[in-house]
Amino acid sequence: MAAQLVDSFGRVHRDLRISVTDRCNFRCTYCMPAEGLEWVPRDDLLTFEEIARLARIMVERYGVNGIRLTGGEPTVRANLPVLVKMLAELDTDLAMTTNGVSLPLLAGDLRAAGLRRVNVSLDSLQASRFAELTRRDSLDRVLDGIDAAIAAGFDPVKVNCVVMRGLNDDEIADFVDFGRRKGVEVRFIEFMPLDADGIWTNDLVVGVDEILARVTDACPVEPVERTSAPATRYRFADGSGSVGIVASVSDSFCSTCDRVRLTADGQFRNCLFAVTETDVRALLRSGASDDEIGVALEGSVASKWAGHQINRVNFIKPRRSMSQIGG
Repeated sequence: MAAQLVDSFGRVHRDLRISVTDRCNFRCTYCMPAEGLEWVPRDDLLTFEEIARLARIMVERYGVNGIRLTGGEPTVRANLPVLVKMLAELDTDLAMTTNGVSLPLLAGDLRAAGLRRVNVSLDSLQASRFAELTRRDSLDRVLDGIDAAIAAGFDPVKVNCVVMRGLNDDEIADFVDFGRRKGVEVRFIEFMPLDADGIWTNDLVVGVDEILARVTDACPVEPVERTSAPATRYRFADGSGSVGIVASVSDSFCSTCDRVRLTADGQFRNCLFAVTETDVRALLRSGASDDEIGVALEGSVASKWAGHQINRVNFIKPRRSMSQIGG
């Protein structure tokens, strides 16, 4: 029996999120300050070979069965299909979260290389509002990217929408209609305190109950049995698809979380909200054995907290923003 990455609360971790770059071709208002961020020097980024080695250790030694590529924006990393092909050989559920802009050019190559699923981040269907949120007038390119993902045969294609009160919460019904027409699953995500500009307050959070009520007003739904995935899913009562809600703030799913993360510069994080990291890059580049790397991974996961403590006095915001951690 394979070893397991288990924390002190008995949670087994089998889902690896890999940030392949901290760079992005958008400057989203809640991810990146207007002046931009200081990018990680190229030599400090993990190479494809280093990423593949770490992934292999986690799959073969610890039974990790899901890998998701994130960023920044993963498609700005040159030759991304090469990395996808390397990771596809591990035979896991290989997925990617992207802003979709480059999918018209890359979707076919990524699918051929072995990528199975894509999630496209899209927080507004209104061109002017999209430009305000992303600082890029690129809504049409993202919509074309969703179409390209569908045409390339990715299944499912999901659309991630971060819901923010007063900014885009009036579009929930529009996203429900969009998802049903396109045959994609929209996942509404509560706004989390990982923004680079520090604008997050609890007043901006639209909670799961309110999101679900607005979804139901648009089209009746019925619940789908909960899994360890971050989204609570609902199927439309008329059988025309499904929708998901990620309630990270108002109804935390920490007790069932099975995700760990690797940043683009090789730091292993046992939680999205972790305030400490394990330097895997240093181990990889100093000639450490697989056993030595495994000891470091096991120690990190064993020290994982019970939960992120958002809205409690002891909550500590991570020093990195979402674009620097990877979703």
